[in-house]
Amino acid sequence: MRTAILPLILAVATAPLTARQAAAIQQKPKAEKPAVDSAAKTGAPEVAVEAADSGKTRLSKATLDSLNELVGRFRRDPEAVALPPNKQIAMGGRTIPAGTTVAGPVAVTGGPLHVYGTVNGDAIAIGSDVIVHPGGRVTGNAVSALGNVTLAGGTVGGEIRQLAGALGAVQQAAESESPARSTRHALALSSSWLIILVLMAIGVLLFAGDYLDGVVDSLEGRFGRSFWAGIATQLALAPVLCLLVVALAITILGVLLIPFAIVAFVLAVAGLITLGFLAIARITGESVAPAASKRYSARGAALRALVVGVSIYMGLWVLASAFAWAPIVETVLRAVAVAITWVAATAGLGAAVISRGGTRRSAPTASFAAVNDIPWQTPTPVTGIVAARRPTPSSSTRDR
Repeated sequence: MRTAILPLILAVATAPLTARQAAAIQQKPKAEKPAVDSAAKTGAPEVAVEAADSGKTRLSKATLDSLNELVGRFRRDPEAVALPPNKQIAMGGRTIPAGTTVAGPVAVTGGPLHVYGTVNGDAIAIGSDVIVHPGGRVTGNAVSALGNVTLAGGTVGGEIRQLAGALGAVQQAAESESPARSTRHALALSSSWLIILVLMAIGVLLFAGDYLDGVVDSLEGRFGRSFWAGIATQLALAPVLCLLVVALAITILGVLLIPFAIVAFVLAVAGLITLGFLAIARITGESVAPAASKRYSARGAALRALVVGVSIYMGLWVLASAFAWAPIVETVLRAVAVAITWVAATAGLGAAVISRGGTRRSAPTASFAAVNDIPWQTPTPVTGIVAARRPTPSSSTRDR
C-alpha cells in the first residue's frame, strides 16, 4: 500500500509544475497579441506595418543605390505617376494592415506592396508587385513598374497600370541625338526653304512679273529711301491692324468680318514682304556677273538673276546649318544670316510699299530733240509787225 502511495504523491507534486509550465507557454502568444493590438490602437491610422517577409530584410548599400537609381528613372518616365519623397518610399516592401488607412501616394521598391487596409491615393510598386488582398482598397491608381498589379479580393478605385520596358526611355532617346543627326536635320530644313523660295520666284516671275518690275524700279538707285520706308512700315503694322479692328468693331457686320480682315491683312503683309525680297534678290543676282545676262532674253535674264539672288541669301542659312555640330560657329553664322536677310527684306518691303505693290512706276524721262529755232520764232503777234518766215532751200534757190 505504501509502495502505491509513493508514486501517487510524486505524481500529484509534479502535476502543478507541469500545469504552470503549460500555462506559461500558452500565455506567451497571448501577451504578444495585446502588444500588437495596442500598437495598432495607439498608432494613427496613417501608420502602416511593414511586411514580415520584407521588413526584417536588411538591404546592402549597393542594393539601396540600385533601388534609388530605379526610382530616379521612374520619376523621369513620362508614363509614370507622381512619387512621394525618397525618404517616404519603403525599401524592401510594405504591408498596409487591415483596419488601417494610409494617405497616399504609397510607394515601395525592391519588395511587394500588400494592401489589407485602405490607401487614400495611389499605390505604387517599383520593380515589384502591388497586391490588394480581401478587404483592401486603393482609392487612386494601382501602378506597378516592372511588376504586376494583382487584385486578390480587394478593389482599386482608379486605373490599374503596369509599366514594362526601359523606364525613362523616351526622354533618354531625345537627349541622345547625335551632332551628325542634328546637322542633317538643319541642312534638310534650310535646303527645303531654298527650294520653296526658288519655286515662288519662278511663279511670281510668270504670273506677276509686271508687279515685280515695278518694285525693282523703285529699288534701283533709291535703296536708302526704301530701307527707311521699310522700317517705318514695320513700326506701323501693329497700329494699323489695331485701327482696322476698331473700325470694324463699330458695326455688328464689321465685328463678324474682323477674323477675315485680320487674315487678309496678314496675307497682304506677307505678299508685300515676299515681293520686296524677290525684288532685292533679283537686283543682287543682276549685279553678279552682269555681262552673262546679255546672252539671255529679258525673261531669261530676270529668271537667272532671281535664282542667283535667292541662292545667295538662302545660301547663308544653308552654310550656318552645315555647322550645327559646332554651336559657336553656327550661332555666329546664323546671326550674320539674320542680319543680312532682315536688311534685304526691310528694303524690299519699303520698295513694295512705295511702289504700291508694283503698280506705281517711275515716269520715264522723255527726250526731246534740241531745235535751234530761236532766231526764227516770233512771240505773240503785235499789231504793225509782220512775222518773219524761216527760209527754206527752195526759196533760197528762187531768190538767186
